[in-house]
Amino acid sequence: MDFKNASELLALCTQQQLPISEIMRRRECQLGETTRDEVTHCMKRALEIMRSSALTPLKTPVKSMGGLIGGEAKKLAQHAAKGRSICGDVLHKAAQYAMAVLEVNASMGLIVAAPTAGSAGVLPGMLFALQDRYNISDERLIDALFNAGAIGYLAMRNATVAGAVGGCQAEVGIASAMAASAAVELMGGKPEQCLDAASTVLMNMLGLVCDPVGGLVEYPCQNRNAAGVANALVAAELSLAGIRQFIPFDEMLDTMYAVGRRIPIELRETALGGCAATPSRMCEMRTVLLNQIISILFFAGHSHPSGNVLFAFRLQNKLLS
Repeated sequence: MDFKNASELLALCTQQQLPISEIMRRRECQLGETTRDEVTHCMKRALEIMRSSALTPLKTPVKSMGGLIGGEAKKLAQHAAKGRSICGDVLHKAAQYAMAVLEVNASMGLIVAAPTAGSAGVLPGMLFALQDRYNISDERLIDALFNAGAIGYLAMRNATVAGAVGGCQAEVGIASAMAASAAVELMGGKPEQCLDAASTVLMNMLGLVCDPVGGLVEYPCQNRNAAGVANALVAAELSLAGIRQFIPFDEMLDTMYAVGRRIPIELRETALGGCAATPSRMCEMRTVLLNQIISILFFAGHSHPSGNVLFAFRLQNKLLS
């Protein structure tokens, strides 16, 4: 039941007359030498963690460890409650859930890497937005997770999901491809439509760089998770409408990997270029770093707060010079 690429996956779906989710579930049972109940239980636990990370910040916002994000998801929810959202209900909720998960991740909370921590908001954002709108059962969401897992597996096997290797197109891009494929199956699409949607996402996000401000998985990562889930929903919509893609998923995955390897090292998670090298970034990080230094000094038990602040300023300027 194993498969090495999307072509083999699609062939299995055709031969067995099964959706991608079921092929992936059976693969996990076979290769993991375990039962269907066991793999389903593990995926159910993943869904529970996703739900908690997507919902908790809407009620109780948490500031990130770096201080760059915190409270954005709740602001989105409040904005929609005022009837001022310019997005449809599904897209708006998908964005707020995606951003919420990044808040949890950046505050050292529990999330499900899908496929990475920095892109963990895309898949749950899509899942819970569609569940809210169409009253989809948790059992079907678990099926969708297996579908997404198949896309993630292919990306890890044949390309990369690491921003340090392929840029943000390999992190948020793959997360969005996983979400797009899962959304198509959730809404009744065929396996080939799932793969078309995944291919569309990679095409639309091709070349996206990884440039985290301060080297922290906070900004612009959170915003890109919101954009990623929007991309996934658009790709799924196109595919469900019967719009085919000229470039199959296997070829698009190879292309993404090749482009990623050609992205300059400054734009692959090193925080040396892009958003991470802007003047505004320096001002923001100066404030964040100062607050962190002061906190460390106070926790260290120093007896002269004013002296600590002066020392913090000097150390900050030295570090950022």
